[in-house]
Amino acid sequence: MLTFIIPAFAGCSLLSRPANNFPANETQTDTTIADGVTRVQGQLLSAFFGLDNGLPLGASLGICRGGAKADGMPVIFNHELDISTLQAGDFRVVTKSGKIGDVYCVTLFPAIDAGELRTALLVGEFGSAATDPPIMVEIVGHLLSLDKKVNFKSAKIEVTPLALGPTLIMTEPVPQTQWQLGKAGGPRGSGSGCPAGTLQAVRVIWAGGVEKADGTEPGETERRLYQITISQNDGSTRLISPFALADLGDGDNNHLLCLDQLGTPRTVAFPAGHLVDPNHDLNPDTTIMVTTATTP
Repeated sequence: MLTFIIPAFAGCSLLSRPANNFPANETQTDTTIADGVTRVQGQLLSAFFGLDNGLPLGASLGICRGGAKADGMPVIFNHELDISTLQAGDFRVVTKSGKIGDVYCVTLFPAIDAGELRTALLVGEFGSAATDPPIMVEIVGHLLSLDKKVNFKSAKIEVTPLALGPTLIMTEPVPQTQWQLGKAGGPRGSGSGCPAGTLQAVRVIWAGGVEKADGTEPGETERRLYQITISQNDGSTRLISPFALADLGDGDNNHLLCLDQLGTPRTVAFPAGHLVDPNHDLNPDTTIMVTTATTP
């Protein structure tokens, strides 16, 4: 849950440099041509106006200079990002009146555990929720995927307004190497792992940070509220809850749903009114399909 914990993080990209621009003689087609390599066109899954002049005072130290009381906007990609190609200048935020927002910096922190490098937190001035809200985010630089096979330049998406609560944006099976069995969570971008007895795990990604209304981490109540549809080899389906909830304690927008039952996860649902974003907006009913492909 992107709740804007502010410790220093040496590996974090707090970048305010211009957009990455490869050779100017490239051509733009159905795929993106850059530095002589043909790459697949990437997509944005969400841009969530999370805070309007609401970042805490410590943001100037832990996120970027001038970050205190700035706007915060998590942007989620359909592939993990190559952090070496990530620049604040890669992003263009457009308001309702047509003004271009000022992106001070961008960081992947705190969603930095293995498999999580999809959520870029934009910090800056993106308009006013009341008078001139941001309505569009576009990638204008050559921002590449972790495997360098995807280029996100020209990808764009409408911004979710400030007043709306967080929804599930993506969910996927998690390879066993990322279960981190028995691991405790911490405040430096390192969430808790699944417990012993886990047979499979599903990662869910929220549009923005989520926590309980009292500011504490989700617990047993929220674990039971997650509903996962599982299909069996005989074609039947069952509705189950995870036997444990993990990837807690790190302040990001990811949860691991740890399952002690076999079968193929098909959908994940969570009911309205139990989790809030940093603006304290309650989540609506939200359901999403589990996918093994990194597409919307």
